[in-house]
Amino acid sequence: MISRLGNILRVTLTACLAASLLAPALAEEKKQTGPNLIRDAEIEGYLRTISRPIFSAAGINPGDVHVYIIADDRINAFVAGGQRIFVNTGLFSRTKSPDELIGVIAHETGHIAGGHLAKLKNELARASTQSIIGMLVGVAAAVGGAASGNPQAAKAGQGIMLGSQGIAQRNFLSYQRSMEASADQAGLKFLNATKQDPQGMLTLFQKLANESIASTSQSDPYLFSHPMPLDRIRNLEMEAKRSPYFGRPDNPAQVLRYELIKAKLMGYMQSSQRVFQRYPSSDTSLESRYARAIAMYRRGDIKNALPVLDSLTSDVPQNPYFWELKAQALLENGQPARGLPAIEKARKILPNNGLLQMLHAQILLATSDAAKADQALKLLVLAKKTEGEAPVIFKYEAQAHALKGDLARADLATAEYYWITGEKPLAIEKAKKAQARFKKGSREWLRANDLLTFAENKG
Repeated sequence: MISRLGNILRVTLTACLAASLLAPALAEEKKQTGPNLIRDAEIEGYLRTISRPIFSAAGINPGDVHVYIIADDRINAFVAGGQRIFVNTGLFSRTKSPDELIGVIAHETGHIAGGHLAKLKNELARASTQSIIGMLVGVAAAVGGAASGNPQAAKAGQGIMLGSQGIAQRNFLSYQRSMEASADQAGLKFLNATKQDPQGMLTLFQKLANESIASTSQSDPYLFSHPMPLDRIRNLEMEAKRSPYFGRPDNPAQVLRYELIKAKLMGYMQSSQRVFQRYPSSDTSLESRYARAIAMYRRGDIKNALPVLDSLTSDVPQNPYFWELKAQALLENGQPARGLPAIEKARKILPNNGLLQMLHAQILLATSDAAKADQALKLLVLAKKTEGEAPVIFKYEAQAHALKGDLARADLATAEYYWITGEKPLAIEKAKKAQARFKKGSREWLRANDLLTFAENKG
């Protein structure tokens, strides 16, 4: 994983053992304070575009890998839970070229192709076994020494425990370092196979290495989860410069998409003051106007945002995300009816995008026009094909049924929403209301009954 190269993973195996006991509490904490995942059609589309060739080169079905975006300004990415890659927004905001991000995707793909997560789990289990044995022997020696009144024997027992943990820890970290080096080499291989410049990968890792050198110079190299920065860069540089694609100029179209995403993220995640400092009105580039339009609409200045948005859609009418932004801005400023033509144009360009389908449904419902409820429901059915059972789909379904006056189906959709979001008491309450409204044995009655049965079985 590409967390800072100098990050010391001082994992004591005692902590590894305790993790199994703390898991329920941590899971509950994560539910409240976990990473902030964000959804965005434009960013997700770009990540699919740059990652598909790499996945294919690695022999991985692109449809089997999911890339998630975390709202975090630190430069980081990692693989977790099988074929899932998590990318921080900081990889856009703090890098200078698309090649740097592509290099990260290639590195993380190396972890997936190498089956590193499963192997790491096995290695951790093996390390834990070593630690357990050492701890048992050490505890026995310490207890025996204390019982016999021999303080030296008790201290020896503690030494055995610490020593066995240290050996296991070093073995585990050594294995993890080898996986990181392997992912580096695999990433370079995938970049060459797809005829892409590895210079961005080298540049980013050099940047991280420079930031971490001060903290690693006096540290024990055997207590690191990644190869030592200078050694890693030396090996990467030798391999990267052998590539016939090293130093190839960036594709202008790809650079523009990249800069637009950086502008979008800044517009949404930074204060309007910082946005206007970075993208002043004297800068008339697409990305500058994009960032300013977002900043203006977010602070409620739709009057000044609209001319900027119109200039974007006029200059590049085939960019669906400019139309999407206009629709979103009008929706969030209380003008959903005016946003309908914009979302319709966005969907004409990207008709099968689930996020755009959901936004379209949301805008239709926000008009409070009962005649539009059926169209919204059809869009939500389509959205389920790509978004699965996303909670917000059931929320919008409930609104659509309520708009039509169908309270039974509104209650059932609300029960589904609460069940998925973990609000069991509310799910039970709404499922009971829904079941009472449906004919016994009907499909909807059975679904409400299933929810109640699941809730009872879950205790």
